[in-house]
Amino acid sequence: MAVTHAEGIEVTDAGGTTYLDCLAGAGTLALGHNHPAVTAELERLLAEDRPLHTLDITTPEKEAFVDALFDSLPASFANTAKVQFCSPAGTDAIEAALKLTKTATGNRSVLAFHGGYHGMTAGALSLMGDIDAKEPVSGLMPNVHHLPYPDQYRHPFGLPAGEHESIHTYIEHAISSPERGFTEPAAVVLELVQGEGGVNPAPDAWVQELRRITREHDIPLVVDEIQTGLGRTGETWSFEHAGIEPDVVTCSKAVGGGLPLAVVLYNEGLDVWEPGAHAGTFRGNQLAMAAGRVTIEHVIEQDLPAHADKTGARLRSALTDLEADFDVVGDVRGRGLMLGVEFVAPDAAGDERPPPDGDLAAAVKQACFERGLIIETGGRDSAVARFLPPLIVSSHQIDEIAARFSDAVTAVLSSSAEVSA
Repeated sequence: MAVTHAEGIEVTDAGGTTYLDCLAGAGTLALGHNHPAVTAELERLLAEDRPLHTLDITTPEKEAFVDALFDSLPASFANTAKVQFCSPAGTDAIEAALKLTKTATGNRSVLAFHGGYHGMTAGALSLMGDIDAKEPVSGLMPNVHHLPYPDQYRHPFGLPAGEHESIHTYIEHAISSPERGFTEPAAVVLELVQGEGGVNPAPDAWVQELRRITREHDIPLVVDEIQTGLGRTGETWSFEHAGIEPDVVTCSKAVGGGLPLAVVLYNEGLDVWEPGAHAGTFRGNQLAMAAGRVTIEHVIEQDLPAHADKTGARLRSALTDLEADFDVVGDVRGRGLMLGVEFVAPDAAGDERPPPDGDLAAAVKQACFERGLIIETGGRDSAVARFLPPLIVSSHQIDEIAARFSDAVTAVLSSSAEVSA
């Protein structure tokens, strides 16, 4: 596939075939491809010979971007927040957050979660739950310890879905015990909806309890909003669902309006590192700041978080119908327009939680592509079909996405049945 044209939720290849893009740069394109408000702003900057790159020197574009970003945050967080511009990938925002919290606390241990994904640079990779990408790389960041995540389909302790008290108890014991095996933590880092880990949303009550535990033990809480941020989950920021206030928020993807940009937002009480403690050549990307500012303002003015919640519920309802029709659809989950369908291999015994079926998910992804629908897979054994359409997707397009996906699943299962026969 070679894409030659893109507009909104649609991309067209060199052969003239048009696809519905439910990957959208892994959630980067909040307003879809070539949104007119974004392209108009970029054209204006180029026509006026504005600087494209200024490192740390401020510009009207940078000031406007920072204002828009802070206006999008809950006031209680924004009023005490600082911002750090990073190299343009989200993984560098994670690296900056690690350096920030270690500097501020003087501690070296970091707590992450099973199933987490935070990027592919060395420190971020060390936080990853999936071991496949880590096994070939020796010498990753030491002193990283992983905690159980409240997977609502596959409970980490094999308990019934929705039972999270045991996880709270485990985490609090792990943090407070003098025999826990790790030194005082510099940070707890997590996604409130795990993306690459299989679209696993953390329950609000669990998030609130984790915030209590980290606050009482004076551990900075780092919320990774790189994929969830700016309306994706049905709130402007995913931590707003639980009504908590993190100490650090990492941002990228959508905040750049489709162009590379990454920042860290953090409580001013952590601001003890020296100027230049974290830098990156392209932290002064002016086009990304302008595109990001336009995107943030459009998301807020058009109330796209509410739209994502509404259209996400519409898509989820259609996907849940498949769960009722096919026993290979084990679970449908997510928040807003960040949804996942886990494919499983049910056995004759009727396991309540049958094993994930990555081969089936891969076949469905290919069948979707053949029907003009672009999706991605992730999660355990890559068995989760993932949906991350632009936030401007219409109800009609949602119905078409659901129809093409349903047709792909039906076709794959029919083909499998014919082969078996």
